[in-house]
Amino acid sequence: MASKSLVIVESPTKAKTITKFLGKDFVVRASMGHVRDLPENASEVPAKLKKEPWARLGVNINDDFEPIYVVPKGKKDQVKELQDLLKNSDLLYLATDEDREGESISWHLREVLKPKIPTRRLVFNEITKDAILHSLENAREIDEDLVRAQETRRIIDRLFGYEVSPLLWKKMAPGLSAGRVQSVAVRLLVERERARIRFRSADYWSVKAKFSKPGEEPAFEAELFQLGGKRVATSKDFNPDTGKLEDANSLVLLDKAGADRIVGLLDRGPVTVRSVEEKPFVQRPAAPFVTSSLQMESNSKLRYSAKRTMQVAQQLYENGYITYMRTDSTALSEEAIRAARQLIETEYGKQYLSPAVRTYETKVKNAQEAHEAIRPAGDRFTSPDVVQATLGQEAYRLYDLIYKRTVACQMADARGTNTTVLVDAGDATLRASGKTIAFAGFLKAYHEEEDEDNGGNTNEQDRVLPRMAASDALKTLKADPLERSTQPPNRFTEGSLIKELEKLGIGRPSTWASIVELVLNRSYAFKKGTALVPTFTAMGVVGLLEQHFTNFLDYQYTASLEDDLDAISRGENTSTTYLKAFYFGDGLPGLKDLVSTGEKEIDPRIINGLPLGEWEDKKVEVRIGRYGPFISDGERRASVPDEMPPDELTLPKALEMLETASKEPESLGLHPEFGMPVYLKVGRYGPYVQLGDGRDGAKPKMASLVQGTDLKDVDLVHACKLLSLPKTLGMHPESGEKVIAANGRFGPYVQSGAETRSLSADLSPIDVSFEQALHLIAQPKARGRGGVRGQTSLKDFGVNPANQKAVKLLSGRYGAYVTDGEVNATVPRGSDPMQLTNEQAFELLAARAQQIADAGGPEAAKKAAKTPRATAKKTTKKKSSKATAEEADEVEV
Repeated sequence: MASKSLVIVESPTKAKTITKFLGKDFVVRASMGHVRDLPENASEVPAKLKKEPWARLGVNINDDFEPIYVVPKGKKDQVKELQDLLKNSDLLYLATDEDREGESISWHLREVLKPKIPTRRLVFNEITKDAILHSLENAREIDEDLVRAQETRRIIDRLFGYEVSPLLWKKMAPGLSAGRVQSVAVRLLVERERARIRFRSADYWSVKAKFSKPGEEPAFEAELFQLGGKRVATSKDFNPDTGKLEDANSLVLLDKAGADRIVGLLDRGPVTVRSVEEKPFVQRPAAPFVTSSLQMESNSKLRYSAKRTMQVAQQLYENGYITYMRTDSTALSEEAIRAARQLIETEYGKQYLSPAVRTYETKVKNAQEAHEAIRPAGDRFTSPDVVQATLGQEAYRLYDLIYKRTVACQMADARGTNTTVLVDAGDATLRASGKTIAFAGFLKAYHEEEDEDNGGNTNEQDRVLPRMAASDALKTLKADPLERSTQPPNRFTEGSLIKELEKLGIGRPSTWASIVELVLNRSYAFKKGTALVPTFTAMGVVGLLEQHFTNFLDYQYTASLEDDLDAISRGENTSTTYLKAFYFGDGLPGLKDLVSTGEKEIDPRIINGLPLGEWEDKKVEVRIGRYGPFISDGERRASVPDEMPPDELTLPKALEMLETASKEPESLGLHPEFGMPVYLKVGRYGPYVQLGDGRDGAKPKMASLVQGTDLKDVDLVHACKLLSLPKTLGMHPESGEKVIAANGRFGPYVQSGAETRSLSADLSPIDVSFEQALHLIAQPKARGRGGVRGQTSLKDFGVNPANQKAVKLLSGRYGAYVTDGEVNATVPRGSDPMQLTNEQAFELLAARAQQIADAGGPEAAKKAAKTPRATAKKTTKKKSSKATAEEADEVEV
């Protein structure tokens, strides 16, 4: 029998691509991600260890932090398949990703499979034929130091999550979670929100005018700069916490009267040029992408979330189009530089080629990954059109970004001139800025987005001013006073949060996307547009951790953990020493003592209160309750809407909500049958009607309004009809079962026996007739979300360019979702469905389609179109990805 070599990778897509490069003597199979991990719950802990006091942690803290590893039930079949393949193999190659996580997966595979044949580690930065063959020629042993570093990180994250989360449950609310890195990321959001709460707005005025120089084009705009030789105050000159000028003596604070006076000066004239200053500029291209910059640029330019960016990048990598996408290195190989420079000379011309090869220094703290920058794979870059043809529009757009950024980094500098013109009118001086680009250089290929905190997007277009010289007379075409207000600091977006984490040295390329996703999924933040808004629960949790786990929430301390892990990965430190200091303490209190102290000292009555101010000697505060946050003044209570931004809940707003909540609801009238008052109320989950006031001790009957009902249309008759639900319409003529109409948690429906049909938006359960119900029940069940065919579209997004199908926003039993008729995608929690853009809708569908494809290909996609929820729940467990392990690292609950 000919010898066979077994090659194990993480995913089926990666396996399929590598198979094309290897001969018949190789069998390539996927492990489907991790095959072994710490136990997720008590049922997975081996029986002989269940009674150990540390068993719930999955780590023996009394024996050098020895971890318990188990093969999850869902991975046992995969392990069995690999073991069977191993029996007919003479050589085992472990070809998981070239980072700590990949090294750990290879180590676990070796430990689980226990091969009796030679075992070698393959590492490569791109999935091309040359790279794979080169890795075979340079196969190595598993790096045990890298494995220990990854194992150590896994253990400390498990200890932090499993020790701190139960404390949050006891002291604050059930179901809360804590993660070593996740909690620090939440702190960043909370501190920015606190700054917005402290913010005091200030008003100021300015003047903008449009001028022309007789005989010259074009006209140009200028804005007030100085008055009487002093600079006019702008937003940056005000203290954000007080709303006062920082340096009132050297600045002029313009009011409306002053602005009107200057408009008069400009209208009357004379207006002359005081000075013209021209400065040449040289702009150099940005470095090629690393993980963080790709996520930020993709978020800014393509509106892809960090998670979606990494999913698409993984698809590009596994299909052999780009190099490995988890990296913080800006280095390019000689092969890549040569390919980029040849392409520039061919596509753009020699004048656009940088005279010398450009190299870029990696500036990230704790840079760990030994990869190249993210670039097109191979020694000849694949055209973006090829990617579009093979992987579709979404992958094309991200690849095009990577392609152009890589090419641009070896192109010539852009050159031009910045011009500043000062214009005088009486004692007022206005300023105009112009920009001309003499040579576009790298801008011919790529324009980088600017951070939203620093002025928004860069406009690289020319801003041409007419030819002017000092003392030239100008004509005022238009002059307007401008009233302005200072604005609170911007909230973080996904991109800016990742940039801040990177700057602080917190997390690493493989975890940034999952950190952001976890913060959103754990009810610690929601999205308002693209901004990440922390919830009141997040404010409370961060307050608790700041007071009682100060070190673990400290940015510098969290970043220093990465330094320690680096030392372990280099063999300079031992994991046991590090873990003992982390858990038991060494100079500073360890995690164990802090949790023990917190159990005794944390007073829920204090820690769960977020003060808003005082009113009539009463303390008004938001309290974190078992069922969510609420406002209290000690006597009254009012629920806080789930997605109310904390900076919008001022003391007056809180008092208004308390007053509204404390008012006795006005009765719609007495129920004609029961003689009890009927009330219309609005609760945490929406409007509803209630029969009786519950004063007799009995729980009053309540009924939610049918979705889409206007509160103004609810009178006593309508309310009584709602309270009559569910109601029997008659007996089914064939089955003899009751036919009922009802309004359930997922919307109105009719039912007979086991057959249930949702009602369309134009058919109410209180008005549906027996005949209509029979007709609906006789129809086949509708596809998708349980809505009937012809469901009214909430919003139309037009035709998706990726597949030429019309995309709509619909409301289903699980909430709002977008659909193209085949694939359905839920609108993420925290997003306003009606604010979705076309691109965001297309992105949601593409993400869902890719999830289905990764799980089971076209057949899975067809099945998912019929039962999206069930399919998603069932198939995503099979998806090959590191995300599950990374999320477990950050949230252990």
